Amino acid sequence: MDKTELLKARKERIFKAVALQRPDRTPVILEYAAFAAKVTKMRLSEFVSDANRSIIAMIQTFHMVGGADAINYGGGSSTSALAFLWMSKVKIPGVDLPEDELWQVDEAELMKPEDYDRILVEGWPAFFQSYIQERIGGGIWEKVNAGMQDVPRMLEAWAAEGIPVISGGCVTTPFELFCGGRSLVEFISDLYHIPDKVQAAMDVTIPYFTSPVCEMTKMFSVPSVWVGGWRSASSVLSPRLWDRFVFPYFERLVHEIVDAGLIALLHLDSDWTRDLSRFRSLPKGKCILALDGSTNIFKAKEILGDHMCIMGDVPPAMFALSTPDEVYNYSSKLIKEIGPEGFILHSGCDIPMNAKLENVQAMVAAATG
Repeated sequence: MDKTELLKARKERIFKAVALQRPDRTPVILEYAAFAAKVTKMRLSEFVSDANRSIIAMIQTFHMVGGADAINYGGGSSTSALAFLWMSKVKIPGVDLPEDELWQVDEAELMKPEDYDRILVEGWPAFFQSYIQERIGGGIWEKVNAGMQDVPRMLEAWAAEGIPVISGGCVTTPFELFCGGRSLVEFISDLYHIPDKVQAAMDVTIPYFTSPVCEMTKMFSVPSVWVGGWRSASSVLSPRLWDRFVFPYFERLVHEIVDAGLIALLHLDSDWTRDLSRFRSLPKGKCILALDGSTNIFKAKEILGDHMCIMGDVPPAMFALSTPDEVYNYSSKLIKEIGPEGFILHSGCDIPMNAKLENVQAMVAAATG
C-alpha cells in the first residue's frame, strides 16, 4: 500500500470509530512530545527550540513504535500553547531549567481581580493580547504566530509518511484560562466572593474562542479541534459551581466546533465520572471523549458508549513502570470491553517522557495483533 492509500485507510478507520461504527480493527492514535526526544536521544532544549528537528524526531518515534494509525498533534514542543492555555509563564529547558528537564508551567497570580473589569471594558481580544505581551512576555505572541507558519510544512511531513494528524487548533473554557492566570486558590475564592463578576467576564470572553481555531483547522484540512479540560473536572468542583461556571461554556464550544463541520476532541484530564451523563447533550457521533485514566472509562462506556467515541486510556504510570505484558493485557481489556464500535486505543493524556518504548509498542500490538 502506498503512502497516499495508507493515509486514506488510516483516516477511514478513525472516522468509523468516531461515527460509532465498527472499523476493520481498533484504531490507535499516539500522543507524545518529550517522549520523542527521549527515544531519539535528543536534548529537550533542542527539541523545544528547533521545530524542524522536533517534527523529525516525532515522526521517527512514530515509526519506532510501529503500527499506529495517527498522531494526535504533529508539532513538537507545546510550551507556547501552554502559556496561552494557562495564561501563565512556562519554564523552558536550556533557558530556565537544565537542558534535559521537562518544561513546566510556572503558575503565579499574574491576573488580578480588577482584570475582570478590564475584560468587560476593553473586550477579550485587546485584554488577552496585552496580558500575554506584558505579563507573560518572552516573545510568546510572536512565537505562536511564527509557529503557525510552520503548520503546512509539519502536516506535509506527516502526510508524506502516510500518517494523519488528528488535532488542529486547541481551545479551552474561560474557567481554565482564568484559573491559570489567577492561580488555583485565588480563582476558586473568586467563584465564591465575586461570582457575578467572574461570570460576566466569562460571557464576554467565550464568543472569541472557536471561530479562528475552526477556520485554521479547516484551512489545513485537519479533522478535529482539541477541547481541553483539567481543573474544571467534576472531581474539583461542587455540582453547583460546575453547572454554572464550566459546563455551559464547554457545551457551547463543542456545539460551535461541530457546527463548523469538525470533530470535537474532548481532552479531559482528571476525574469527570460524576457528570458523564451530561455529555449526552453533545452532538451524537461527532465527538471523541479522550480520558486520562482518572475518569472511569468503563463507566463512560456504560453511559456514553452509544453516543460518542471513547478514546483512552493506558495510564502514564503503566507506560513507565509496568511490563509489556501488563500493558498489552490492559490494552486488550480496553479493546474487548470498550470496543469494538466507537473506541480508539490511546494513552491516558500524553505518553510520558519516561515511558518504555517496548510498553508503547505493546499497547499498539494489542490492537494490531
